[in-house]
Amino acid sequence: MSKLPERRELRADLVQRRRQLKPAERVAAAQGLRQSLEQLPEFLTDEHVAGYWATGGELPLNLAIAPMAERGQTFYLPVVTKSGGKRRLTFAPWTTGEDVEANEMGIPEPKAAERIIEASKLDLVLVPLLGFDRGGNRLGFGGGYYDRSFEFLRGQPRPARPLLVGVGYDFQELDAIETADWDISLDYIATDKELIDCTGAKA
Repeated sequence: MSKLPERRELRADLVQRRRQLKPAERVAAAQGLRQSLEQLPEFLTDEHVAGYWATGGELPLNLAIAPMAERGQTFYLPVVTKSGGKRRLTFAPWTTGEDVEANEMGIPEPKAAERIIEASKLDLVLVPLLGFDRGGNRLGFGGGYYDRSFEFLRGQPRPARPLLVGVGYDFQELDAIETADWDISLDYIATDKELIDCTGAKA
């Protein structure tokens, strides 16, 4: 799995499986995800919570984030910015129904650029993924956006702030993912079936 061609093939397989889900299966998964996330106390109480705009068959967050405003929480979406010639993520507040515009990758971003905050100011982040293992290791799309954006967590005792919670379908679980030095691990993983605590794997 450490070889690039193997990772490319694995990513393609996982993307294909995700895209083949029927609408009813996706809705059921979104309901299951909400139940899994609500088992995590921080998800219900943290003030600044970031997520993602589901594309390409990603597990939708809409049902999970719907009650946040009533709880007094602020939800953020990622905004791709350039820093030192490399792309990384900052975050802007967004509520359902607010205007978005597609970035260069076609992913919707909030238009409220003047309210952007740095990743280090967040309390909890729902991180999209293509694959995961129970040690908190994540297989992403290969762009390195999340690893670069949260590299300040490297070397810190975990869990730290923000709490990183991977989000994916149960079938995206892999036996093991070989890691690289730049990979930032997850504290928890929330699927449509369960909440997985990965913090013990870092002890």
